[in-house]
Amino acid sequence: MKIRGLYLVTPDWDDTARLAAAVDAALAGGAAAVQYRHKHAPPDLALRQARELLAVCRHHGRPLVINDSVELMLAVEADGVHLGKDDEHPRTVRERIGSGRYIGVSCYDDFERAVTLAPFADQVAFGSVFLSQVKPGAVRAPLELFGRARAQGLSTIAIGGIDGANAATVIAAGADALAVITAVFGAPDITVAARQLSAQFAGNGAPAA
Repeated sequence: MKIRGLYLVTPDWDDTARLAAAVDAALAGGAAAVQYRHKHAPPDLALRQARELLAVCRHHGRPLVINDSVELMLAVEADGVHLGKDDEHPRTVRERIGSGRYIGVSCYDDFERAVTLAPFADQVAFGSVFLSQVKPGAVRAPLELFGRARAQGLSTIAIGGIDGANAATVIAAGADALAVITAVFGAPDITVAARQLSAQFAGNGAPAA
């Protein structure tokens, strides 16, 4: 599985009904995939929210990826997992989950990390490409990384500070997917925001998972 198009990353909301409704609205706007990410959720809340979001994703025929936790991914039978530098090595995760599930890996601004981990992952993520409201102190990743990765045959995700004003620049640089939180979930109309960002991929192939 490769994610192409608008890739939703969930905000840290404890209100499960609000979160599910927002994700439903964004998927109705054309988002290609969802990553459940709630860094501070206790295990029972994380399990409840992941199950609810999986149902929403299944309704729309879109994949659900779990941030960090292979255990949570397996518990809810989600479509894949996204791993950071402090998580289990993707080689080990691939051995655990098999070839049928998705693995994404965060590579920050480190091109060599992307090349090294790509054999065990479906996609590599670079960011923060712009100043991020969620992680204002995050390392900045230059846009040239996406062109270099594409030249190596790697599929990439861009994350960090992406919105309607700069999305086209990131796509033109070579990103296959745009991971977004605030520009969608902080918008007055979530469906419209998702539709506008998804439309940035028009002419480059329809967003698809």
